[in-house]
Amino acid sequence: MVHQTLEECLHRVELVRQEIGKVLVGQKGVVEQLLWAVFAGGHALLEGVPGLGKTLLVRTLSQAFELSFQRIQFTPDLMPTDITGTNILRVDEKGQQAFSFQPGPIFAHVVLADEINRATPKTQSALLEAMQERTVSAGGVTRSLPDPFFVLATQNPLEQEGTYPLPEAQMDRFLLKIDVPYPTEEELKAIVRQTTTGHSARVEKVAAADQIAEIQQAAREVLVADPVLDYAVKLLLATHPGEPSVASVNQYVRNGAGPRGVQAMISLAKVRALLSGRYNLAYEDVAAVALPALRHRIFLNFEGEANGIRPDQIVRDILDEMGMQQA
Repeated sequence: MVHQTLEECLHRVELVRQEIGKVLVGQKGVVEQLLWAVFAGGHALLEGVPGLGKTLLVRTLSQAFELSFQRIQFTPDLMPTDITGTNILRVDEKGQQAFSFQPGPIFAHVVLADEINRATPKTQSALLEAMQERTVSAGGVTRSLPDPFFVLATQNPLEQEGTYPLPEAQMDRFLLKIDVPYPTEEELKAIVRQTTTGHSARVEKVAAADQIAEIQQAAREVLVADPVLDYAVKLLLATHPGEPSVASVNQYVRNGAGPRGVQAMISLAKVRALLSGRYNLAYEDVAAVALPALRHRIFLNFEGEANGIRPDQIVRDILDEMGMQQA
């Protein structure tokens, strides 16, 4: 493996952005956050109404990387073995019977879990071991998943009929949650021009698995000064009701973020710093990743739900109180 310099890493990431830009119009913030997740080695949950390009983004990302890709369309009748695989009975040429393992679609570098909240909790739980341990246990055997391995899931926040909200434990396994916004007027025009003319862009593979691994390693080596780490920890503690915190937390929050929250902030902030050309973490890096790292780890009480409070508002209140606006 040839070691990449910082400049080569940044150039490689820029090539990935350019390839995604061939197909996806706008959504630069969403693309950037998804790249944070990939180079931090974590999973991402994309939430947005249908038609905003969530599935297209994940598929295009996998095409830009030299990685295997599988899409799983989650439905209420999907079974755990449909994801992990199962032992099947095979008969050889001599007529002898033996069980062999047929791998499921989870055995890919990039797994798109489309509309993940449409599957039953039993099926959703099949992803838990894969996401946390990066292994699959079936038939008494534990099998390792490919390296790197990412679960990039999507869900629709509006249509709740026939859905099963993700358990808090599974939400915590996602390194970040990305809110996919509506496109702007100019972006809508560009989408129409691009999709109604028969134009089809070809996405080139510009990053291999070993190059991704090098960028991930470079991100892990980004230095974190104690004051910046203290800031991240205090930001996390401020999400807990009862702590010295902002009024909205004590009024609307049932449970704040756990230890994975601060781990996610530091991991994502390191990638953001690296992609900015720096080997040291700044306060602004932590503030910039706070929303995607914490929004799915803050759970509102009844009053918060009844008043339509969003976790994003809670995080912004905390950032304002701590004197650091989101970058």
